[in-house]
Amino acid sequence: MEKIYANLFWFIPVSGDGRYLGSDIGARKITLEYLTQVAQAAEYAGFLGALIPTGRSCEESYIVGSSLFNATKHFKFLMALRPGVISPTYAARIAATLDRLSGGRTLFNLVAGGDEEDLQGDGIFLDHTQRYEQAFEFTKIWKALLQGECVNFKGTYYTIKNAKLFYPPLQTPLPQLFFGGSSEIAHKLAGKYVDKYLSWGEIPSKMKEKIEDVKAEAKKHNRNVSFGARFHIIVRESEEEAWNAAKRLISKLDEKTIKQARKDIDSYASVGQQRMSELYKGIGEDLVIYPNLWAGVGLVRAGAGTTIVGDVKNVLKLLREYTEIGVDTFVLSGYPHLEEALYVGDLLMPHIKPIGFEKTPLKTIEPKYDTVANRS
Repeated sequence: MEKIYANLFWFIPVSGDGRYLGSDIGARKITLEYLTQVAQAAEYAGFLGALIPTGRSCEESYIVGSSLFNATKHFKFLMALRPGVISPTYAARIAATLDRLSGGRTLFNLVAGGDEEDLQGDGIFLDHTQRYEQAFEFTKIWKALLQGECVNFKGTYYTIKNAKLFYPPLQTPLPQLFFGGSSEIAHKLAGKYVDKYLSWGEIPSKMKEKIEDVKAEAKKHNRNVSFGARFHIIVRESEEEAWNAAKRLISKLDEKTIKQARKDIDSYASVGQQRMSELYKGIGEDLVIYPNLWAGVGLVRAGAGTTIVGDVKNVLKLLREYTEIGVDTFVLSGYPHLEEALYVGDLLMPHIKPIGFEKTPLKTIEPKYDTVANRS
């Protein structure tokens, strides 16, 4: 089979893991030892790195990522940036430190949204538009600092005077910035500032609409944006085995649990979540929304709810459909994350050729400014 040129990332399950959705049966405690096993298995399997999610139901992404640096060699960690939760200047210092201490293995995922209860729990009471307006200011300041600029800024949400980094990041001009959002203002943000736009796993035609819209926004700023997609995955040697594994994953769910989960999920104001919820209108009992694309996980999980399911041939066929519309990066996950990473490594990875992430050694960069004995 012809190789697919794409970058594959995995997922660090900092909010829980197990063999069955919606059940404590087979659930695994989230410990540093277990997360280390997942990261090492994913690196062994050939993944370039992993997304660490964010939110109050998750262990903190910066701490988890930094805890796993020494357990891996070339593995990259995609960690969260949260406007409104942290100042852009402090976030830039954290980003630079993480990049230096990891040897240039950091990526960052800008998260401007979330469900209202989660946001308010973090002290954020801005509406959707205000959150994205704040994210524009945050990202401008954050990127400028990481590129070595001295920042003076006065906006609606931030006032900054003479901010600068004494210790720049190793990656130049700065670590790559990912972002996902489906609203009009989110696409404007992506077009102006983001390196890689990351979409939840919609069917190819719907995802293509978003890609073209973000491209148009980027063109207004003479920029290029690359594209990624977020899916779960179940790949096996045969179609029958793969679909049996999918059915087994949701076999412990009862109708009451599903109804409550759907009620909670459907109440989210997120445009992206509303688009995912649309997938369930008129869906059949098999929960298949497109050839080899299954919506079973989304019955009880917000956010990424679609799963690529099938044998190697059909999984590759579907991945190729996404690469043909412009997707070059796939952020994948599977339950349990330890074993499913190895399935992908054994069956799928031999047919994948990474692009744009060479394992070149990075030189140590000295502090950019006189720190006056670290100013301590």
